[in-house]
Amino acid sequence: MNTRPPITILLLAAAVVVFTFQPASASLKSCVAGLKRAAIKAGVRRDVANLAFANVKYDEKVARFSRRQPEKITYIWDYMAFLVDAKRIRDGRAMLKKYSRTLKAVEKKYGVNRYFVTALWGIESDYGKFRGDFFTPHSLANLVCGGNRRAKLFKRELIISLQLVSRGDIKLSDLKGSWAGAFGQTQFMPSTYKRLAVDFDRDGRRDLVNSVPDALASTARFLKNAGWRTGQTWGYEVRIPKNYRGRWGRKRKASLTTWRKRGLVRINGKRLSGKRRAGLILPAGKKGPAFLVFRNFNAIYSYNVAISYALSISHLSDRLRGRKPFVKPWPTNDPGLTRKQRLRLQKLLNKNGFNVGEADGRIGPATRAGIKKAQRKYGLKVDGRPGTRIYRRLGGV
Repeated sequence: MNTRPPITILLLAAAVVVFTFQPASASLKSCVAGLKRAAIKAGVRRDVANLAFANVKYDEKVARFSRRQPEKITYIWDYMAFLVDAKRIRDGRAMLKKYSRTLKAVEKKYGVNRYFVTALWGIESDYGKFRGDFFTPHSLANLVCGGNRRAKLFKRELIISLQLVSRGDIKLSDLKGSWAGAFGQTQFMPSTYKRLAVDFDRDGRRDLVNSVPDALASTARFLKNAGWRTGQTWGYEVRIPKNYRGRWGRKRKASLTTWRKRGLVRINGKRLSGKRRAGLILPAGKKGPAFLVFRNFNAIYSYNVAISYALSISHLSDRLRGRKPFVKPWPTNDPGLTRKQRLRLQKLLNKNGFNVGEADGRIGPATRAGIKKAQRKYGLKVDGRPGTRIYRRLGGV
């Protein structure tokens, strides 16, 4: 990624953080005081630092989320079911119309197709509607002071975020985002913001929080810098031979002609040919959908280093332009739920006596605990997973 996690559930790809301090510990207080001094020394205004580091407390949610990586532990069919659902497609098409002039200008300047930029915006913050609810200075202070091996990285991101405030690009109150420091319409980490953000609306500030033009243009610039090829696609679904035993993997590239010789064809039956090089990915193994992916897929992958993430962005971009869903189904008899279904599941759990608190569509510890109780009662596999089986057993349609 731009070393950043996306939206509410997309997390810093390589970080598994272990916390050693306890709430209200002296070590946290001392560490925060040191961070404040370091920030001021790095040019952060004293008034900004005073406000940013006021009342920092141990954050259990940051600790919990830092040990949980959805792209790594969530089934691909669950992950994509709620990221690429009917509402996100519908809303994305509306955004394409609303910001058509901006997207056209962005596309002209950076050469990145508008559908990909819009798809990334949609998955990162649901088109600006949800950008995260962690106050960046506090969440990063928790990460820095937690005794983890990436403390230096988080400290750097923390100081840069406050430098952005000090120089006037954004307000301190705008620093609300993911637990690991990403914020704004398309969830840039502070260091990426500093390096690649652009003032596309020409108001004198690089504001990726409140300015849609700035956010979309900066995202396109990121993808261009990551190796985006103008006029090319991300890839497409293919059919592999039964009992395929050949090479596969995003980096294990071969020409389309070579892939044809290995028995692959496009999912619509069209023949593969040419020198263009692609990698074969099998996100759910050989029994699931298969895809040949090109350089633009790798550019998207660099935004948040997970195959599931890059595939979600790529697929949503296709759906926004009117293309069909994947042809081959995921290899499961218990498909994932859309956001609407997840919200309905929580309501059904409450209705049936498995209290999970207020229904908000987010699957947290309380919801998973309620699902486990329901699964146990109805004789299903007890794993706390929000799938179709428990949804229908509770009365969902």
